[in-house]
Amino acid sequence: MARDARENAPSGLIVVDKPGGMTSHDVVARIRRLAGTRRVGHAGTLDPMATGVLVVGVEKATRLLGHLTLTEKEYQATIRLGQATDTGDAEGTVLTPGTPARPAARLTRAQVEAAAAALTGEIQQVPPAVSAIKVAGRRAYQLAREGAPPVLPPRPVTVWSFTVQALRPAPGDLLDVDVEVRCSSGTYIRALARDMGDALGVGGHLTRLRRTRVGPYDLSAAHGLDELAERLTVLPLAETAAAAFPVRELTAEEARSLSHGGRLPGLGGEAGPVAAFGPDGTLIALVEEKDGVARPLAVFVP
Repeated sequence: MARDARENAPSGLIVVDKPGGMTSHDVVARIRRLAGTRRVGHAGTLDPMATGVLVVGVEKATRLLGHLTLTEKEYQATIRLGQATDTGDAEGTVLTPGTPARPAARLTRAQVEAAAAALTGEIQQVPPAVSAIKVAGRRAYQLAREGAPPVLPPRPVTVWSFTVQALRPAPGDLLDVDVEVRCSSGTYIRALARDMGDALGVGGHLTRLRRTRVGPYDLSAAHGLDELAERLTVLPLAETAAAAFPVRELTAEEARSLSHGGRLPGLGGEAGPVAAFGPDGTLIALVEEKDGVARPLAVFVP
């Protein structure tokens, strides 16, 4: 790649409406070609089956991504009750059922809503064995594919809402449940489907998953890959930071100090990263306050 191509690559975020059948890495590879740079990354992996909002960072914006993943997310999904798979979604192998407590098709809306309510709030969630979580340096899905699926410990996640939208009969005495979920980063919707099915005694897995929001970015800001191939729509770096983080305006002297990795006096302990802007509106750095001192997490100017 020519040097001038790298220098001309935009810095900012691209909100992609990921199609089904592609990995998140596939999307990053496509954006690298469109933007003319290898400095591209994404926040919050989507499974190949899933569609919807995938936040992609280009050039300097890649330094924001590790902080953008600590945001709430929203999903629309369909859970098929009466059938479990080894992955928790439709791409897995159907597990041989035991003796269910009742046919899934006979479940009432009240019973399904009660199961969803029990999985709402601050919960301990066991991630799917087929996931990207590392176990002794190896991905869980690699161990599962080798016939030794790991037993993963539960992790705390927050499910702010788990709303049942509709129930529809499915072939084979099964029941499809359309749901909307608002949850913290790190929550597996596949695990919610699994746990709902287990709680109802019938098993369950995802047949559809669409992410509709990540932090401040929703489907209204997302673009399909074909659309991006015609016109690469990049949210500028400064606009991105101002939308995602609290803002601190700097004096010229503070901006100079921070751009060289200096520290600043704190302003009262704003929780989490803060976007620090120079007097001319340039994004200088992300800072985090600790013990009364604001330290740079990532600096964006030379």
